[in-house]
Amino acid sequence: MDSRTTAARADDISAGPEILPPRRVGRWFGVAVVGVVAAWIVYQLLVNPGFQWPVVGRYMLHRDVLAGVAMTIQLTALVMVIGTLIGIVVAVMRLSADPVLAFCSHAFVWFFRGTPVLVQLVFWYNLASLFPELSLGIPFGGPKFYEISSTVAISSFTAALLGLGFNEGAYMAEIVRAGLLSVDAGQSEASKALGHKPFQTFRVVVLPQAMKAIVPPTGNQVIGMLKYTSIASVVALHELMHSVENIYSRTFETIPLLIVAALWYLIMVSVLSIVQFYIEKYYSRGWHHHAGAAA
Repeated sequence: MDSRTTAARADDISAGPEILPPRRVGRWFGVAVVGVVAAWIVYQLLVNPGFQWPVVGRYMLHRDVLAGVAMTIQLTALVMVIGTLIGIVVAVMRLSADPVLAFCSHAFVWFFRGTPVLVQLVFWYNLASLFPELSLGIPFGGPKFYEISSTVAISSFTAALLGLGFNEGAYMAEIVRAGLLSVDAGQSEASKALGHKPFQTFRVVVLPQAMKAIVPPTGNQVIGMLKYTSIASVVALHELMHSVENIYSRTFETIPLLIVAALWYLIMVSVLSIVQFYIEKYYSRGWHHHAGAAA
């Protein structure tokens, strides 16, 4: 018996019996259940007359619906700008060594994150009952340089902007703070050693590196805010949900109009998801390469 035959037999013995994969009975049962449920949903969508697809098609591009979509997009963009700016300032204050700034920022996050956004919207909308006039001047009975009625200053749009903006600012503050803490402290020390001022260090060194940790949750916040704008219907703001409500309150075609709103939200969320994907990809350049090399 030559050495090659002996080696082959040794390999066969060491390999042992062939291991067969286990039967996936539960997986196939799950596939069958999902298939039945999906078939039932498709059947209902095609056969159930309550969906009223012709009505859905008629109102998808209705003037009032499109105006509501435009208002939803506008409100989402402005709220996110306000919330992001507030979040950056509050996050920097929370990381400050000044105890007064840290306390004020913590109190801001505690209050606006701890109270429901619906309560905040209704509060701002009814601010006139607490302060009938808004004025600019010397407090405690001093002269007033400018004065305006609260009912004029706080419109439905302003109430929604303030309520959603401050609430979003509290959440963005925690997101930005987490992103800033993810940057190694040595980066700031190196920047200071190069003679950069604190603001330059923050803008040029710290914030760009923190973006890869800030962008993903911020994208989720934008998508969430797009849907949160529907709450502004309680203050009679003519965003998408309120526009749809106005239509079906006249026509009593509730289900098809709700489908119209859901489809538009799905379209806008899908677009934002694509934008978020490319922004995350941009700020993650080189990150996966370095992570793989470290592994």
